[in-house]
Amino acid sequence: MSEAPPIFQLQRGTSPLLVSLPHDGTHVPPEIGARLAPSARRVPDTDWHIARLYGIARTLGASVLVPSHSRYVIDLNRAEDDVSLYPGQNTTGLCPMVQFDGTPVYRDGAAPDADEVRARVDRYWRPYHAALQGEIARLLAAHGRVVLWEGHSIKGDLPFLFEGRLPDLNLGTAGGASCSPALQARLEAVLAAQTDYGWVANGRFKGGHITRHFGDPARGIAAVQLEISQRCYMDETTFEWDAARADALTPLLRSLLAAAIGFAAGA
Repeated sequence: MSEAPPIFQLQRGTSPLLVSLPHDGTHVPPEIGARLAPSARRVPDTDWHIARLYGIARTLGASVLVPSHSRYVIDLNRAEDDVSLYPGQNTTGLCPMVQFDGTPVYRDGAAPDADEVRARVDRYWRPYHAALQGEIARLLAAHGRVVLWEGHSIKGDLPFLFEGRLPDLNLGTAGGASCSPALQARLEAVLAAQTDYGWVANGRFKGGHITRHFGDPARGIAAVQLEISQRCYMDETTFEWDAARADALTPLLRSLLAAAIGFAAGA
């Protein structure tokens, strides 16, 4: 039996930016994988290749936090009490029971019970959040301000979750509560200066639990989520990386991250 991967990998950087990629993981322990519905075994709701796309963050000196396990094991971007982030709208939970297309994650009768969910929180969720808290504290002490950047991606057409086609780039700041107006304006200016990608701020995706929980502008902690439609850098049907699309998007993503670093550094 192969050894289980670490819960997460944290690369510590030198700039006042922490990039968190909570849905990059694809590992499912065998005892959980055996219970998944056939259509879920490919973990289709992964934020595919998002760590690869954010490789540029390391060249900017950012810290980068990446989990190993799939969101089907535990969704690291949900609160441990599983309170809905978007009341009244279809969504998935802390231990998702449905896929993004509305079909079941588990075979009949194989879903985790409350005790198993709590055990997964202790084993997978708490270590990741402790790492987030610790790295934010380190960067805040070193720089006086820090930006937590939540990197996400999703298929652009998912009727179960939203109507129509999702914009290319979806900036979320919890309606302006998780960062200062100055930082949001700086990021929106970068987006507005280009014409290749459609974008929206605080549309369908306003920021998940991590953005809402850790963002504390009064203490110098800004949190921003960017939800990227996967068509911008990959094939949404095959899940394959598309180098041409990714290369086209990279300069804009770099500019956004650089703007965040510049804000935190007071530049």
